[in-house]
Parts: sequence; C-alpha cells; structure tokens
Amino acid sequence: MGKTPIALLLAMSAGLSGCGETARLQVSDGYGPSPQLPEPNKTLIPTVNIAPAVGWPRGARPSTAPGTRVAAFAEGLDHPRWLYVLPNGDVLVAETNAPPKPDDNKGIRGWVMKKAMGRAGAAVPSPNRISLLRDSDRDGVAEIRTTFIDNLNSPFGMALVGNDFYVADTDRLLRFHYEPGSMAITGPGTLVAELPGGRLNHHWTKNVIASRDGKKLYVTVGSNSNVGEHGMAQEKGRAAIWEIDPASGQTRIFASGLRNPNGMAWEPHTGHLWTAVNERDEIGSDLVPDYITSVKDGGFYGWPYSYYGQNVDQRVNPQDPQQVASAIAPDYAVGPHTASLGLTFAEPGVLPPPFEQGAFIGQHGSWNRKPHSGYKVIFVPFSTSGRPAGKPIDLLTGFLDADGKARGRPVGVINDQRGGLLVADDVGNTIWRVSKVK
Repeated sequence: MGKTPIALLLAMSAGLSGCGETARLQVSDGYGPSPQLPEPNKTLIPTVNIAPAVGWPRGARPSTAPGTRVAAFAEGLDHPRWLYVLPNGDVLVAETNAPPKPDDNKGIRGWVMKKAMGRAGAAVPSPNRISLLRDSDRDGVAEIRTTFIDNLNSPFGMALVGNDFYVADTDRLLRFHYEPGSMAITGPGTLVAELPGGRLNHHWTKNVIASRDGKKLYVTVGSNSNVGEHGMAQEKGRAAIWEIDPASGQTRIFASGLRNPNGMAWEPHTGHLWTAVNERDEIGSDLVPDYITSVKDGGFYGWPYSYYGQNVDQRVNPQDPQQVASAIAPDYAVGPHTASLGLTFAEPGVLPPPFEQGAFIGQHGSWNRKPHSGYKVIFVPFSTSGRPAGKPIDLLTGFLDADGKARGRPVGVINDQRGGLLVADDVGNTIWRVSKVK
C-alpha cells in the first residue's frame, strides 16, 4: 500500500468528515441555466463532509415556506425512498436501500465510501418491499399501512398502466396485475426486461415512468462509477434513460451521458420528459452542479467525458472528442453535490404562489462538499412555455440541525391528488405532507 492510500485511510478513520478543500462559491452560484463552473480542484484527499444521520427529535419537523404547512403523513417507516399515488388516492412507498454489491466496496475508495454512506444513514439493509398507505378520512394522515408487494430486490420506481403495475427493481423491470382498490398484490411478477445490476452496481436505483398513452416505459439507469474508472465495458447500458416496449420487452437507449438520472416527470405544457441528474464528484466543492433537464430522444449529455455540455473532464482516459462535441448542455443547474433525486411538477392550486407553476426537487444532500449543500426541497418556477423561469425557492428546509447533523434527507416528491405534496424522508423514516395554509 503506497503513501496516498495510507494517507487517505488515516484521514478517513480520523472522522470521515472535514477532509479536503472548501467551496469558494455559494451554492446559489451553481444554480440556473448558466451556472458558474470554476477550474477543477482535485485534491490528494477527496472532500468528505458527512452529515451524520440522527433522525428527528420527538415533535420536530421541517421548516416550510410562508403560506404552507407541513405534517407527517406517515411515520416509523423503514428507509422510505420513492413514492407513487394510485388513482384511488392510496400512496405507495418503496421501502428500500442498496442491494449487496461486493465489487463496489473493493479497495481503499470502496472502503471509504462504505463507511461514509453508513455514517450518512445509507447502509441499512434493504426492506425490499412496497407498502401501501391509505388516508380514508382525508385528514392528511394515513391511518392504514400494509405491505403491497414484498420479496423484491431493492425496488425503486413504480408505474401503473391500466391494470398493469410496473416495479423497477435494481436489476429488472417487473409487471404485476393490479385490481383497482386492492391493498396487496399476491400474484407473481412477470419479467418485462433485464436491467444492469450485478456485483458492481454503483448507482443502483432504477426509476420508471410511463408515456402519456402507456405504450412506452422509460427507465433510469445510473453509471457504474464516478467517471468511468472501472472501464467503459462496465458501463454498457448505463448512465442512460432506456425506452422499453412493455408489450414485447424490446429496449433501446433513449438518451445517454446522464451520470445518475433519478426523478422523471412530464412537463405539463409541452409534454416533454424531464429528469433530475446527479453529476460527478471529487473535483472540488464547487463542481459539478447537479441539474434538471428536458431529455431529447437520442441526446448525449456528456458523461463521463465532459460535464455541463462540453467541459472536458481530464480524469477520463481515453477521451472521446467526437462524443464531447455532441454533448448537450443541461437546461438548469440545481447546485453542486446537492444529490437532487426527486422531481415532480406542480399541480395548479395545490400550493400558494409562488409554488403554482414549476418543478419540485428533493435534494438528498451532499457528502463531497464543504460546507453542505442540498438537504431540502426546492421549487424551480417554470413559464407557460415549459422552461425554467427564475431562481430556485426553498419549500422545505431544516433537515440539518445546528450541529450539521441530518435529522432527515428528502428523496422522492409527488403530488397526492388531494391538495398536498408528499416528500419521502429516508433518514427521518417519515413521509411529510406539505399543504396550503387555509
């Protein structure tokens, strides 16, 4: 073991926090259609600034924007990550975490990341189930909780098309038969398509969304590394959004070069598909901003060769100038290392101005930035032309306490069809409901 790995190991053992450099810009400098992109700042020891997971004290809750209020829709869940609302108003929550991926934890870097994720509350075993929550009296609190589907494999995304209920496990897309109003699915799932998984499964979450006519499904598949350090052979089919024909199981790459896409939603005015993407780490606290973007069929968005359009990442070897020349710059940056995961568009009249027209984004929070970024739910205003039209506005904050510890970490966000916005909090083990003050 050489000097650099030893130095890294000792630094990480000393506290897994505070290593590396410090941001020179404000998080807000990494917002908008043209974020500031300083020179990369690659250090001997990567910046590791973990917000230790402590959970919410009894009676505590996030802070919310003026004109809105927040309450717990459901508490005591087991690592709730993603949400889906059925037509009858039942709320489905994927209680899930990373699957075993032994090849992702090899070496010093793997050891460091495993320890870091454990400190951040992301190392608990996956419950591998989808639970159903029912608010029969419509008071904004679920009084019924039951297992909807279990024995899954790190499930994440969900979509209903007619009576076909789709679940994106970490390594496959499954279809189940759903009867309206059912509180559980007991029949076996049918394989629709295999998805990239395996022993090296770095970005494990797979989301799914149906086209408006239900004839196509779109599935997110994150990269198998930070910037291709395991070789591009390990990235086959990854860092992409797939299009899947559920009738035949045929697949194709709809868009690529997206390091870790998670949330997907259809913009209501244009009908365009948008996604939230986590960008690369370890070139400084100010790089690279995560982003939301419309997704073009056949579009390439840079990863791993370049970021935010055609800004070349010199760590990647060999480079591909032809790919870089074709890289599309994202539409809107949402801050460096914010881990922006959840994405949904506002429904008119649900929340008061300025939250009536635009996108809500769940920011899980940084580990590779000093000081912290993310750990909140933000709103990006959109125009009627379907484009971002202003600076982000905080909707939910207070997920970090005064000591920089994580009381919660927001992930999935979704409209509940009953005048509220639901937010999954996988450290607080709570689903929060934001509504208008009446």
